[in-house]
Amino acid sequence: MNHSKRHGEILRLLQEEGTITIAALAEKLNVSLETIRRDVKPLTIDGSVLKMHGAISLPSLAGEAPFERRMRENAEAKRAIARRVATTIQDGDSVMLDTGTTTSFLARELIGHRRLTVITNSSDIARTLSTVNGNRVYMAGGELRSDNGAAFGVSAIEFVSRFSVTHAVISVGAINARVGIMDYDLDEAEFARMVLSRGARAIAVTDHTKFGRHGLVKVCDLSDLAELFTDRSPPDEVAAALDDAGVEVTVAGALRDVAA
Repeated sequence: MNHSKRHGEILRLLQEEGTITIAALAEKLNVSLETIRRDVKPLTIDGSVLKMHGAISLPSLAGEAPFERRMRENAEAKRAIARRVATTIQDGDSVMLDTGTTTSFLARELIGHRRLTVITNSSDIARTLSTVNGNRVYMAGGELRSDNGAAFGVSAIEFVSRFSVTHAVISVGAINARVGIMDYDLDEAEFARMVLSRGARAIAVTDHTKFGRHGLVKVCDLSDLAELFTDRSPPDEVAAALDDAGVEVTVAGALRDVAA
């Protein structure tokens, strides 16, 4: 593929994903990082794309809120994960969801379900599911953050602690083989920890980019999870840790569950 064709492919991928890393572009187009950097340079000069640290996006997305921008990152993978989780949830079930891009995709995949009871701290998830198919939606109170429209703090944690649900689902910021599930925000980590404790089925959802990362705050041990849904098989070290912890790993798109 010559550079002009790659320019077209880069713009097509940006239309689909909104924001994409240089490394991901190199992988998708099967070229070196240096080649991608050379391809991207004229596109940034003529204003076709906006360059950020280690990534590029469409200029029209530069004014997006952080959560909206994250919804476009790895959107295809997150949608596939959400679709797979949704197949394991039945009409009439109770579900607790924390705020996160993958859990927001899950809410969209649950629109076709009926009579769900949903507990969340996310205004996006609550808005998505509150007016359809006889669902009952309970939203944790507190101050809504401007970056993601979610409520945190003592009141939010106390509210969700009153419920016991069938499915407790959290989005994951980082998975570390040594430490466990981690996040980059103390309030989000504390809320996610409470969510997991309220479900008969404790589920984490994450795309492959979170494997091997080390966050700022520990959410829980891997053994606190029953299941993990992702889009690619974890690297060996993480897979071994999940296996030792007894976590069932499902790779979205696989014909069967894949135990790590």
